[in-house]
Amino acid sequence: MSGVLVAAPAFAGVVSLSQMQDRDVARMVSLGGSCNRCELSGRDLSGATFTGASFTNATLVGATLRGAELLGSNFSGSDFSRADMRGVEMLGANFTNAVFTSANLTGAEATGANLIGTNFQDANLSSAELNGANFNRAVLTRTKFNSSEMFGATLANVRALGADFSNAEVNASNLSNGVFDNASFRNASLDSARLTGSSFDRANFSGASMNRTDIRGADLSGARGLTQDQVHDACGDGATRLPSGLTVRSCGGGIRVIRTPPAPPAPPVPPRQRNLVVASGR
Repeated sequence: MSGVLVAAPAFAGVVSLSQMQDRDVARMVSLGGSCNRCELSGRDLSGATFTGASFTNATLVGATLRGAELLGSNFSGSDFSRADMRGVEMLGANFTNAVFTSANLTGAEATGANLIGTNFQDANLSSAELNGANFNRAVLTRTKFNSSEMFGATLANVRALGADFSNAEVNASNLSNGVFDNASFRNASLDSARLTGSSFDRANFSGASMNRTDIRGADLSGARGLTQDQVHDACGDGATRLPSGLTVRSCGGGIRVIRTPPAPPAPPVPPRQRNLVVASGR
C-alpha cells in the first residue's frame, strides 16, 4: 500500500496519522498539516517532503530522512538524535531548540534555516550548504563543518569546543562571543568574519585565510598555527589577545563587511486546513 499525506478535508478512505502510527511511513511522499509531538523514531522517511508542516516537539530519534525536503516547516523542539539526514533540504525551516546529537547531515542544504539554540553535539554537517543559517546559542561541541559553505552564517554565542571547520568557507559570518577552544579552522576561509569577544584556546588556524577578519576582543593567545601574516590581514584592538610575538593593526573605523547572500525564497504557504490525513493508495 502506498499513500500521500496531505492536509485536506476528510473523505472516504482517509485516516489520521495517529491511526497509522505503526504502519510503514517510509512509503509516504508528501507530509503537511500538523502533527505536534509525533513519535516517528526509527521510521524510514527517505525522500519524504514536508511542506508548510508543523511537527513541533516531534521525536525522530534514529529516523532515516535521507534526501528528505523539510520546506518552510516548523520542527522546533524536535529530537533528531542519531538520525540519518544525509542530503536533506531544510530551506526556510524552523528548528529552534531542536536536538541533532550524533545526527548525520552530510551534504545538507540549510540556507537561511533557523537553528537557534539547537544541539548539534557530535553531529556531522560536512560539505553542507549553510549560507545565512542562524546557529545563535547552539551547542556545536565536536560538530563537523569541514568543507561546508557558511557564508553570512550566525555562529554567535555558541559553544563549539573541538568543532571542525577545516576547509570550510566561513566568510562574512558572525562568530562573536562564542567558545571555540580546540576547534580546527585549518585551511578555512574567515575573510570578513567577526570573531570579536570569542575564545580560541588551542584552536588550529594553520593555513586559514583572515583577510579583514575582525578579532577585536578575541582571545587568540593560545591559538595554534597563527602567523603574523594572518594577523596582519586581520584587525583588532587593545583587548585582542595574541600568541607571544604577534601584533595586530587597529580596525580604526571598522572593516569592510561583505553583504550576506540574498534571503532564501519564501517558504510555501501552509494549507488552510491543518488536520493531517492520509489518502489511501493503490
